Amino acid sequence: MRVYNFAAGPSTLPLKVLEKAQSEFLDFAGTGMSVCEISHRDKAYEAVVKSAEALVRELLNVPDDYAVIFVQGGASTQFAAIPLNLMQTGVADYIVTGNFAKKAWQEGQIYGTANKIGDSSDKTYTYIPDVDKLAYTDGADYVHITSNNTIFGSRYSKFPKCKAPLVADMSSEIFSREVNVSDFGVIYAGAQKNLAPAGVTIVIAKRSLIENPLKICPTMLKWKVQDENGSLYNTPPAFAIYMANLVLENLKELGGVKAMQQQNEYKAALLYDFIDNSKLYKNNVVPEFRSIMNVPFVTGSEELDAKFVAEAKKAGLVSLKGHRIVGGMRASIYNAMPVEGVKALIEFMKKFEKENG
Repeated sequence: MRVYNFAAGPSTLPLKVLEKAQSEFLDFAGTGMSVCEISHRDKAYEAVVKSAEALVRELLNVPDDYAVIFVQGGASTQFAAIPLNLMQTGVADYIVTGNFAKKAWQEGQIYGTANKIGDSSDKTYTYIPDVDKLAYTDGADYVHITSNNTIFGSRYSKFPKCKAPLVADMSSEIFSREVNVSDFGVIYAGAQKNLAPAGVTIVIAKRSLIENPLKICPTMLKWKVQDENGSLYNTPPAFAIYMANLVLENLKELGGVKAMQQQNEYKAALLYDFIDNSKLYKNNVVPEFRSIMNVPFVTGSEELDAKFVAEAKKAGLVSLKGHRIVGGMRASIYNAMPVEGVKALIEFMKKFEKENG
């Protein structure tokens, strides 16, 4: 029996996509082989990578002067790749709004001066600093943000307007809402939260910014090299890219990012409205900055939180335990989470509150 999986990543995938992958798992594109067996140099597989790139470009309206590449190592590897590719003067700005934003900032310090110009840790990352009032560094190579906070459930309601190229980690919200790619120098995202199984990371980068990586940059982390080789410089995370392509095809069929944003906002509104009107549950994020992808909530009792998670699992609502840093519960309602799943969660929450409130 399929359950409703609210995991933050690796996370739920569209059932239609899983069924298609299952149907051609033993014989991909008439090759008589699984996509897990075929050479990445085979024409059948090269077509997958080209299709995935084309769909990213179409769905996000990516300008022609931007590279779209699929790389290994997760978004965390890109914490190092960013300064290695972009830090020409040795100075960059970081806005720290959560655990992963903090890790990116810490990694940046290894390669140059990483100025922390904004920080919301004073209120447990429950808000985003006013981006219009930050002191951006003159001549900085880039400004780094994490657009959606997976752990604490906050997101940018508007993005910084700065002279330096804006670099955004969009791992937990890519393809969930419309963005203007031209406003960014680089967008990157680990796929395992909203796009594909773990193993592949998308990097969308303005080509003029990636021409001169630092001399110490390993070849495998040079975005220019990956772009020049069509993401096939070496054996790529083949299955993860294949799955990403299927998810992107499905997203296009559903109406693209605009349609998905409307559905995501509807799902999030249902859940936040219930929490805000509940006497048992509480969400601590400033409403203006609430994520539509990750919704943390608590009962105020660790014992009751644990009971909630255990009973929810029995009811077919799994992976609701909050991150170990914050505890409580967290419902990750990514693109692939159907409206029915959110409604089922709300009905369980009503029942649990009636019995334990």
